[in-house]
Amino acid sequence: MAVEAVSAGAILFRDTRGRREYLLLKSRPGDWEFPKGGVEGDEELQQTAIREVKEEAGIQDFRLIDGFREDYSYVFEANGTTIHKTVHLFIARSFEASAELSTEHRDLQWRDYEQAINTITQDGPREIFERAHEFLDELAERNEGEHKYLK
Repeated sequence: MAVEAVSAGAILFRDTRGRREYLLLKSRPGDWEFPKGGVEGDEELQQTAIREVKEEAGIQDFRLIDGFREDYSYVFEANGTTIHKTVHLFIARSFEASAELSTEHRDLQWRDYEQAINTITQDGPREIFERAHEFLDELAERNEGEHKYLK
């Protein structure tokens, strides 16, 4: 029998001199991923994503972007138990230039789109990342200036 698990996180980006860069974290097993983690207690998915960005990236000054939430699922074994995990990803804009490596990860890097798409290890997050990048491109086209990532 499989155990259901739910996680949430964020595709975090910063705007550096007009160039969008995304934060990738290298997990202990070696996968490059976004800040994410398990829902605790009665947290809403957005609350989990916010907490995980703070815990895993050390970033406090950021904002979730309205209108984007996608999920992917995978199955893995842990201590003889089959776990079916669903991960919900939001998009968040960082207003901080740097991030701090948590003890949960081995490395972190800010990458532009082409570098990031070639670095993300798993198909589910990579496909969602592609859609998130397109979503941000569309927002930026509709809006200008400081508010270009607002709906």
